[in-house]
Amino acid sequence: MALPVAAIVGRPNVGKSTLFNKLIGQRLSIVEDTPGVTRDRIYAKCEWLSREFMLVDTGGIEPDSSDVILAQMRRQAQVAMERADVILFVTDIRSGITASDADVAAMLLKSGKPVVLCVNKCDTLGAPPPELYEFYNLGLGEPFPVSSVHGHGTGDLLDEVCKHFPDAEALQEDEEAIRVAVIGKPNAGKSSIINRICGEERAIVSEIAGTTRDATDTEIENEAGKFVFIDTAGLRKKSKVLDNIERYSVLRAYMAVDRADVAVIVIDAAEGFTEQDSKVAGYAHEKGKGCIVAVNKWDLIEKETNTMEDYRRDLAEKFSFMSYVPFVFVSAKTGKRVDRLFELIKFVADQNAMRISTGKLNEVLSYATSRVQPPSDKGRRLKIYYMTQAATKPPTFVCFVNRKELFHFSYQRYIENQIRETFGLEGTPVRMIIRERSTDDVK
Repeated sequence: MALPVAAIVGRPNVGKSTLFNKLIGQRLSIVEDTPGVTRDRIYAKCEWLSREFMLVDTGGIEPDSSDVILAQMRRQAQVAMERADVILFVTDIRSGITASDADVAAMLLKSGKPVVLCVNKCDTLGAPPPELYEFYNLGLGEPFPVSSVHGHGTGDLLDEVCKHFPDAEALQEDEEAIRVAVIGKPNAGKSSIINRICGEERAIVSEIAGTTRDATDTEIENEAGKFVFIDTAGLRKKSKVLDNIERYSVLRAYMAVDRADVAVIVIDAAEGFTEQDSKVAGYAHEKGKGCIVAVNKWDLIEKETNTMEDYRRDLAEKFSFMSYVPFVFVSAKTGKRVDRLFELIKFVADQNAMRISTGKLNEVLSYATSRVQPPSDKGRRLKIYYMTQAATKPPTFVCFVNRKELFHFSYQRYIENQIRETFGLEGTPVRMIIRERSTDDVK
């Protein structure tokens, strides 16, 4: 059964993200004294009095704004409100009721959803300030004074929020979904791919590079399985990360890769492979994630007989450090091959979690060493006693040898290639751990 949802809404810069972070107990949503920092919807689990629910942070609502980004932020907040069981309307006691507050309140009343009115920035302890009573004029019931910075009043606020949740039986854990981080340079089309997959405008899309600042989660379930797609801010070169907001976004993108099972690395087909693409992919590789390279905007490329194969061959050379990675050529605009991503993600996730028995591994090891003799140095030859798999995600193999220094990188690569040739392991890095079992050859 799905968790109940509470959406935090309000005009920009009233402290929604600070309150969100305080309630969930971690700094997940970007907080900055600049209006409009939070643009997309941010989801996180929250727990109060043994009741779990999903808390949603949204971009500020500017009802009459004609700005492209602010207008789309308003639409994102409206989508969050539509899906919420309870709406948490945040206002600012320092500025009192503004015209925007009144417009948002009218919008919320029309929604027909339960609304809990939060008056933020009541930072002093003791009796509520007299200004609090002004907020009864919004017609949303009792205002709850809260300090999102210090946490004052959040208990009473959450008590009221939980009162409005639908009754639920004991929640059962859904089968674990495959977590997919969609990463890449700014403006490569990551959010467009997410929106095409979802069939809705889940993330803000604009021709302005860097529109997505937060990592957002989208749950999808279909015949291929259950997936959670994490759209992330584009990763730029450090020299181009000019302000604090974008620095947080880059950090959040790396964090998204850390908690993902599979990384979909999005490349702009028209721009081609760049140094930054290799860095983005390299981070996912270092973290041992299953990887797929999605070449987006393929509809913009003029086609000839072997255009795709030539492009694939060129990419394979540039991704030589990730020779295992599969390529898929998609167009988020037309939807071409986007559906194939589900099948490929499921396949790569399975490969990343593959476990191979010790017996089968050592059969491959025996064949490989008889085919190509292990290296020797100054009369001492490498002996590989046996191999076993120690972990998955990524597949990690431990080789017990007589002398570690004799197990050269080139021979490790040869053994890895023999394992891949036999068992596949497509789309996933492989780790090799070398351990000395004895020193019988040491004189």
